[in-house]
Amino acid sequence: MAAPGSRIGKKAKNDDFYKAILLLQDEQECYSFFRDVCTQTELRAMEQRFEVARLLRKGMVYNDILERTGASSATISRVARSMNDSDGGYSCVFERMEGGKPDDGEL
Repeated sequence: MAAPGSRIGKKAKNDDFYKAILLLQDEQECYSFFRDVCTQTELRAMEQRFEVARLLRKGMVYNDILERTGASSATISRVARSMNDSDGGYSCVFERMEGGKPDDGEL
């Protein structure tokens, strides 16, 4: 498993960006921040990838995910690969959303 942030490229400005996200206190602040930082297209793409990951985690097959989300097979494959060969970000978030605590080896 790669060290957190290793795929992004370690720069001080990257650290500050992610630290800024951690300062957001509620959903409305997140909406406002990401609407300022991202285009609508970028936000929809991130939301779609998140939904694809959620459905993959539930065991849904590619064709059903494609039909339900409109995501391309390339996007679904990319998300699946990311979930299997990543820093554990998706797993960490999903486990927390489900009320669990991520494994120590994740993130």
